[in-house]
Amino acid sequence: MIKYNIICKECDLNFDSWFASSKDFEKLKSKKLLNCHKCNSLNVEKNLMAPKLIRNKPDNDLKKELKKHSVIKNKIKDYQKFIKNNFEYVGKNFTYEARSIHYNEKKKEKGIYGTASLKDLKELKEEGIDTQVLPWVEDKNN
Repeated sequence: MIKYNIICKECDLNFDSWFASSKDFEKLKSKKLLNCHKCNSLNVEKNLMAPKLIRNKPDNDLKKELKKHSVIKNKIKDYQKFIKNNFEYVGKNFTYEARSIHYNEKKKEKGIYGTASLKDLKELKEEGIDTQVLPWVEDKNN
């Protein structure tokens, strides 16, 4: 959709109108289907319009959203640091290790963390093995 400011060349009325595209405007004009709603003249044209430009500085809403995103990302990083310091990383063996601990009553000094598919997590849940899914942010600066 595109909005044009239209001017009537007969009565100088300015009005806005929406079109599916610039080609649709031209098609309607050539078929003489565009007219002024004040004087009914067919002598209407697109008026000069200032384009809407993207500002270099983000507006307040965007700044707020970026700040919220940063706060959440930092909180996730804090959780990740805690997990790395207090749990054993088992990587893709998470499902196997979780079952091993649950069924063999294998006690570990540290809990475990790693990766598992949603299907594997569903199966673990059905078996009564409690797991948690946490977002993980890779920090390329580390």
